[in-house]
Amino acid sequence: MQEADIVDLAHDGRGIARVEGKAVFIEGALPGERVRFRIFKRRRHMDEAGLVDVLVASPHRVVPRCAHFGVCGGCSLQHLSAAAQLAAKERQLLENLQRIGNVQPVSVLAPLRGPEWAYRRRARLGIKYVHKKGRVLAGFREREKPYIADIKRCEVLLAPLATLPEELAALTETLAIREKLPQVEVAAGDGATALVFRVLEAPGAADLEKISAFGLERGLQIYLQTGGLETVRPVRADDAPLNYAVDGGKVVIEFGAVDFIQVNRDINASMVEAAIRLLRPEAGDAVLDLFCGLGNFTLPLARRAKRVLGVEGDASLVSKAVGNAARNGLGNVQFTVENLFEPAGFGAWADEHYDLVLLDPPRAGAAELLARMEQWDPRRVVYISCHPGSLARDAGILVANHGFTLTDAGVMDMFPHTTHVESIAVFERRP
Repeated sequence: MQEADIVDLAHDGRGIARVEGKAVFIEGALPGERVRFRIFKRRRHMDEAGLVDVLVASPHRVVPRCAHFGVCGGCSLQHLSAAAQLAAKERQLLENLQRIGNVQPVSVLAPLRGPEWAYRRRARLGIKYVHKKGRVLAGFREREKPYIADIKRCEVLLAPLATLPEELAALTETLAIREKLPQVEVAAGDGATALVFRVLEAPGAADLEKISAFGLERGLQIYLQTGGLETVRPVRADDAPLNYAVDGGKVVIEFGAVDFIQVNRDINASMVEAAIRLLRPEAGDAVLDLFCGLGNFTLPLARRAKRVLGVEGDASLVSKAVGNAARNGLGNVQFTVENLFEPAGFGAWADEHYDLVLLDPPRAGAAELLARMEQWDPRRVVYISCHPGSLARDAGILVANHGFTLTDAGVMDMFPHTTHVESIAVFERRP
């Protein structure tokens, strides 16, 4: 057992100490603390350790709200105050921009904040019948382990869904297919919530009746998934569509039970507002929205610009985006299906000029298509990122190779109590 001072916070939420010149990553420790720890894994350049005792606590240390924190892998920062979490994420973003992209923003945006608890409207809960325990577990996986954590409630799920882990476990124990039900996906819209039961064996009549009754009692829509995503089907044909509103309620986005939507409803609404404010579309503008999904940004932008093109690789999402545009009465928006990671195959849309570009790529970023900026020649680009490393790389390319200045960047608290860093950045064309 050893003692050390914690000098930094790793990107995975562990405290970092320096012992005889070697980094030690200590689970549960926070910067500014003096701790006692025990090493459980030695590596060539760093060691991994468990926290034994906090001798001098950080002023930012708080009592975790969740009774399962430390075991459940869903959250990793509940012991750190919300303000300190955001400060750490902002520091990580700026360090990545400098270290990887060799850029710094002219201005750091104030963080976008929302509810710290009961914010998750999407989740994938694992289900497992454990023979040794003689019962079913439901929830997220344990931290650093493949097992389902034994939890009763989740403090970050939307409040009506907080007890879902315990309730799903109790339901599954009564089913004949309890060992053929590995997960349940949760998707909440503004007015309705769906549960998608992934089943390896179609439920019999008795099981189906129990699952249906579970949904009716709780006001939840029930879907079954017997194979790939194309097999997802509602149990009832008359369920209302799932949807959510953005742009002050003026745009309503319909989505399917397994479609990608942002996890945090409040931050998504704020993010759309921020993107529009930072992009500053004008009535005569042509706007390009890349990785557009269901039209989350595309449709609000279409209310302000002359024309908007949304491009997305998932044909199913594009089809639904077209329907969303029609339902919202927007005739100046088009959508096209394109693999945005293969620029050599782009269609005619990629040879046009666009006044503004919005990027919202997955974790891999958008490096493959940045060379097209010369053709598009936008005066401004807004980049929504779910990974600070790929944003930093792409920011470096835009600034060094394509004549842009990184004017603004900041973080968004999309996933409180986790180490995920969501950010937004603005690039202006240099004169």
